[in-house]
Amino acid sequence: MMNQWEVVIGIETHAQLATVSKIFSGAATAFGAQPNTQACAVDLALPGVLPVLNRKAVECAIRFGLAIGAEVAKRSVFARKNYFYPDLPKGYQISQMDLPIVVGGNITLQIGHGDKAYEKVVRLTRAHLEEDAGKSIHGYFAEKYVEDDYVEGPSSDHTGIDLNRAGTPLLEIVSEPDMRSSDEAVAYAKTLHALVRWIGICDGNMQEGSFRCDANVSVRPKGQAEFGTRREIKNLNSFRFLKEAIDYEVQWQINEIDEGRKIQQATVLFDPDSGETRMMRSKEDAHDYRYFPDPDLLPLAISADWIARVKNGLPELPQQMRGRFINDLGLSAYDATTLTASQEMAQYFESTVALAGAVNAKLCANWVMVDLAARLNKEGKELGESPVSAAHLAGLVQRIADNTISNNIAKKVFDALWHGEGATADEVIERQGLKQITDSGAIATLVDEVLATNAASVAEFRAGKEKAFNSLVGQVMKAAKGKANPQQVNDLLRQKLAG
Repeated sequence: MMNQWEVVIGIETHAQLATVSKIFSGAATAFGAQPNTQACAVDLALPGVLPVLNRKAVECAIRFGLAIGAEVAKRSVFARKNYFYPDLPKGYQISQMDLPIVVGGNITLQIGHGDKAYEKVVRLTRAHLEEDAGKSIHGYFAEKYVEDDYVEGPSSDHTGIDLNRAGTPLLEIVSEPDMRSSDEAVAYAKTLHALVRWIGICDGNMQEGSFRCDANVSVRPKGQAEFGTRREIKNLNSFRFLKEAIDYEVQWQINEIDEGRKIQQATVLFDPDSGETRMMRSKEDAHDYRYFPDPDLLPLAISADWIARVKNGLPELPQQMRGRFINDLGLSAYDATTLTASQEMAQYFESTVALAGAVNAKLCANWVMVDLAARLNKEGKELGESPVSAAHLAGLVQRIADNTISNNIAKKVFDALWHGEGATADEVIERQGLKQITDSGAIATLVDEVLATNAASVAEFRAGKEKAFNSLVGQVMKAAKGKANPQQVNDLLRQKLAG
């Protein structure tokens, strides 16, 4: 049934900008403070207060615009987006509508790997600056007063308002509806997440709400040019939830259409516990918010010199680095994309290659992406907490490359380095006697002994049973205590069995 339908997805992302104060006030933006302790007179919309734009927030937006190849507007305008909600003290949100700070641009995605891998370019419509709203907390208060009596404990009939987030600077990044599957949507979100962290404009902490995605999802019969009616899934704060929500919503819309019902434009929420989306409200259009230019804020003017200064401060971007890894180091697009998923990983990999040699780049990549990543994940550590430094790993890779140790022995060396049992790979190899046996005469002697004592396996192999060969290899490696060169063992064993 899915073959009859095309999925259309656009994503709106709210990235909290890495400033120490809010976008229009001097109040702090630090996460985790007690409710309403980081809300000043401007955030509370007290009479007579005026907003003052945060220069750092503007520079963050400029950095993003340059990083995606967009136009950074020389003149942009802040507007009032009017709606009533208890956590919006002013009764409007300061945002940008007709004249945003960033227009256009694109992001290149690498999706999948191996034979099914492909590249996709997602166009961006715009990115604009705005302030965040506060937060409504339903159903629980540790401390509250009800009719002048102190009450402690849970309650389901009260709602509290925390205005610490009110006025927090956001960059809303809006894509074109270019994605055609949940896999593409997740790849887009991950690539965007990596980029805003890479250029230092957002910490990307999804658990704390620093990076939130809204997915606009619709379906249409294949071949139809006109878009279907979209529903917006709000506030998705994990890549897993993004995929699950889109997959459920797509199937729900197809089922509705098949049952003869029309899709109504709406805002929906995703429930991770049930794996379902549920309607929150009918979807508003821009005119419902009665946008108009904010009279308290002058148009934002950005000079060419300011843009040039920001551009000079940009690091090498992930896409440029991926191209260099592919062209200069011979890595696959998949490997290059994985290694540039974060600046920390890219720097670790480059440091390892610088010490191990470019000729060993693929081997370095494998160890960083597989063994190191798996150990970090298992122990819940960040890359910066790794006991195995880039220098450690480079030394290990060099010993694999020059056949001092095999890949299997290397895992033992890595484990020892992880637990601090040696200052270098060479020290661990020497101390534990792990040097690989590469002497062909010594290996031939072991092979002869195994063949002599395993006549049944020899007969099975010569009868066409390939598994018997693997058994013989295992016996030789066991006799060599795992230190014989595996390729030499294979080659010598086949020679002798063929003789």
